[in-house]
Amino acid sequence: MTRLPLQAVLFDMDGTLVDTERLWWEAVEQVAGRPLTEADRPDVLGRPVEHTAAWLAAATGAPAGGLAETLHREFADRVRTGVVPRPGALDLLDALAREQIPTALVTASPRSVADTVLEALGGASRFAVSVTADDTEHTKPAPDPYLAACRALGVDPSGCVAVEDTETGVRSAEAAGCAVLAVPSLAPIEAAPGRTVLTGLDDVTVARLRALLPYRLRVMTWNLWYGGTKVRDHRAKQLKVIAETDVDVVGLQETYGSAAEELAQALGWHHHRAGTNLGIISRFPVTAELGDPDVGFYGAAGARIAVGEREVEVWTAHLDYEHYGPYASEPLAHEDVRLAQMRDTLHRIGDSAPVVLVGDFNCPSHLDWPDVEWPVTKAAEEAGFGDSFREARPDAVRDPGHTWSPVHAHPEPQDRIDFVLHRGLRVLDSRTCVSGTPRTWPDVEDNDWPSDHAAVITTFSLGSGPAAV
Repeated sequence: MTRLPLQAVLFDMDGTLVDTERLWWEAVEQVAGRPLTEADRPDVLGRPVEHTAAWLAAATGAPAGGLAETLHREFADRVRTGVVPRPGALDLLDALAREQIPTALVTASPRSVADTVLEALGGASRFAVSVTADDTEHTKPAPDPYLAACRALGVDPSGCVAVEDTETGVRSAEAAGCAVLAVPSLAPIEAAPGRTVLTGLDDVTVARLRALLPYRLRVMTWNLWYGGTKVRDHRAKQLKVIAETDVDVVGLQETYGSAAEELAQALGWHHHRAGTNLGIISRFPVTAELGDPDVGFYGAAGARIAVGEREVEVWTAHLDYEHYGPYASEPLAHEDVRLAQMRDTLHRIGDSAPVVLVGDFNCPSHLDWPDVEWPVTKAAEEAGFGDSFREARPDAVRDPGHTWSPVHAHPEPQDRIDFVLHRGLRVLDSRTCVSGTPRTWPDVEDNDWPSDHAAVITTFSLGSGPAAV
């Protein structure tokens, strides 16, 4: 199983890298003029200075602006004389530097305080980027600070681990789509999916941070074109494509009966064969076979696949090819058959999530044709499915993503009719795939690409977080 590569580690400051929570608590007590209690904690820890100042202003009647300035001053004085790195913090930063993994400081403190702490840690050079409360419109618990750090580093949040010590900071990092290592300083934090809780940083290694990242799932849809039999040595060429693209799961159409079994056996993979036309092959175990095992030439079949501790449903669909819309003077005149097949597929899938629905739909997408509401893809969208290719490549003019057809040239319409749809997953990338430069029909038997469709390959993250950044 493949985890996403560790692109960066994003550190909170107060209470995570340095023991400043106590200093901040003392500063707020000084300004409040009374000891703080457990009831005060939500308005004091993990909050920007402005929030705590407004909270104090409501209680004391003093102007919030003046209180914020006083809090800044009291805290900064204590940092200069009493800041202490948390055990293991500097060792972990040094280990990340040795492995050339970028780091960022992401704090709800103002720039003036952050710079003071950075100086105490050995200078700003320890971090490639620092984001403070002064740098984003919204600070923690909003995702903005972590998203800003990822943009500045040029990394995807799904490939980052955020190290936090408060529930407020954890919510911010998780909303941005990062895996989280929580090291609570004063208030406890509960473990959760995508979140690991440790007592401190003493035994945290780079390898352990890598192990916190979610698994990658790379899914391909591929119409094999009569099982590939139009091309010489088609099975070897199919295996070469699957190996070189490093996919994890392939939803197949036009299997010509035995292609799914033969490919899976050659790869040492798992498979589900349905009828004479559909199949799914997977490097991960198949824990359940879904749909009608005797499905006809058109229809859909699914499999439940175990990826680490998670299960994902993958369905492959092949819809009727007759009366292809772009051939017709009225493109939508004959879409009822395909629409009924899609609705039957969606009914079989139900409310499952996470789920991937791939296939040759034999119709274009409403996302690509601004003046045509193609009903098949519209029905999938209304059922909650996102189009992974258009999520990754939203400009249909710049990235048309044509899958029909690499071997049937002009005047044959070129269009996107093969899809990788999903519900409940995070898209990292999606692209079409054709190997070599295929010769056109009928001179195809020596093509490296053994199909008349391009494949579509989407890489998903199985971690938490939004569907797109």
